[in-house]
Amino acid sequence: MQVTVIGRHMEIRDAIRSYAEEKVGRISKIFDVEPMSAEVVLHVEKNKSIANRDIAEITLHLKGAVVRAEEASSDMYAAIDLAAEKAEVQMRKYKSRIIDRRTRGTAVVKTAAGDMQLTEEEPEGSVVRTKLVDLKPMSENEAILQLELLGHDFFVFRHADTSAVNVLYRRHNGDYGLIQPSV
Repeated sequence: MQVTVIGRHMEIRDAIRSYAEEKVGRISKIFDVEPMSAEVVLHVEKNKSIANRDIAEITLHLKGAVVRAEEASSDMYAAIDLAAEKAEVQMRKYKSRIIDRRTRGTAVVKTAAGDMQLTEEEPEGSVVRTKLVDLKPMSENEAILQLELLGHDFFVFRHADTSAVNVLYRRHNGDYGLIQPSV
């Protein structure tokens, strides 16, 4: 697995680079698929009143999926540990979902004689609510206003300039993110 360590507004020393590469490299042992690459972004918040200023972001690029983990701590090494642990948990979930998809609907049951039988099994998750959305063309600023008025964490709308369906969402830091389709 290829691991890239990047420092945002900071210089990355060799010791922390090798530490991050080692921690993220362990994730490939869980689910070794090719091609898989990892990007580790390290940065320190400038606001000194924040206790956990050292932030580690890990993004794993797999074939058909992206796994992302971000953690903050008062020490960069601890932030890397926490983010790597979180990414490892997410990779385990992803791996189990892939395996579940392959065997969905069937389960192996051992009988008393030790014979194996396949039985039908119900899927775990299900859609509990469906909502119809009127996709009115609007600008990003109008979508932010609608998001705030509704009090939701995300808002689906049709962009006035491109006529593409976009998703506007509120990030943890209070800013907004915009998901646009690549055409």
